[in-house]
Amino acid sequence: MAQINKPTDYFNTKLYTGTGAEHNITGVGFQPDWTWIKERNNVTSHRVFDIIRGATVEMFPDLTDGESSDAQSLKSFDSDGFTLGTDGATNGSSDTYASWNWLASNTTASNTDGSITSTVSANTTSGFSIVSYTGTGSAGTLGHGLGSTPKMIIVKCRSDADTWAGYHVDVGATKYMELDTTAAAQTSTQPWNDTEPTSSVFTVGNWSATNGSSRTYIAYCFAEKKGFSKAFSYTGNGSTDGSFCYLGFRPAFILLKNADRAENWFMFDNKRDTYNVADAYLNADASTAETTLATVDFLSNGFKIRTSGAYANFSGSNIIGIAFAESPLVGTNNTPATAR
Repeated sequence: MAQINKPTDYFNTKLYTGTGAEHNITGVGFQPDWTWIKERNNVTSHRVFDIIRGATVEMFPDLTDGESSDAQSLKSFDSDGFTLGTDGATNGSSDTYASWNWLASNTTASNTDGSITSTVSANTTSGFSIVSYTGTGSAGTLGHGLGSTPKMIIVKCRSDADTWAGYHVDVGATKYMELDTTAAAQTSTQPWNDTEPTSSVFTVGNWSATNGSSRTYIAYCFAEKKGFSKAFSYTGNGSTDGSFCYLGFRPAFILLKNADRAENWFMFDNKRDTYNVADAYLNADASTAETTLATVDFLSNGFKIRTSGAYANFSGSNIIGIAFAESPLVGTNNTPATAR
């Protein structure tokens, strides 16, 4: 497996302060295909934008709402970032924001690998793809374009109000997660038809959140790549001397959730927290402002939990999530990564 030596070529967190006027955000390092924005200092819903749906079309990870157009939210994806309009949710004067940005292919293509034709923007190097499709109401397969098996998939109905359905390899295809709620993993055959994804397709059942007849959908698919991404799981021990989770890189971003209990999804990154213990968090399933709670050490080869809190470390619980790299443990263009 080829190793990514410069993770910021494919994923980057960019913090910025709003101006209230049209604002060009630079320094991302590439033209993003998926941008997720959250206002840090106010109660405001998350916004996500992608190349397939179009820059001005937003969705809300903490809400069940379908997509909506807003010409003053994110106006365009640019060569080194993106341009914002005057919408206060993404660019309020003097408000602070976090944006998380992923590179797919900067293009789209039709994919007929599955029984349902999809439109895909895929990056086989970084293991990330965006997949758009129209539901059939009966079980089918969808090409994801990655050439390797996705370990995490997030699906949202674009046309109708419905939950954000999540697949994670360490929960399995007999269950599903909900990105917009605190719910524990739930058992159902409907979301993924009890079928694990393959290197070419993922399977959907007949559930309205993943495959309702004539509904439109977007899916974000993640395969693991050495030195760049890892879909992880660990078992909580209930101690402030918590579990260590090996990633093979120093993380730049961590999204985690207790899969066994009703707990929030927690988001940490290396830009909002530049030293250990990392405590600045946002909840993917909530519109709440940024809060601090000492949780995790970012280490050279993974992370270590520093809380006994049930959300990240309830004894015996399966904690799942995904992480993206700041630096690989060792790469040909890097000196060995160090803890902060």
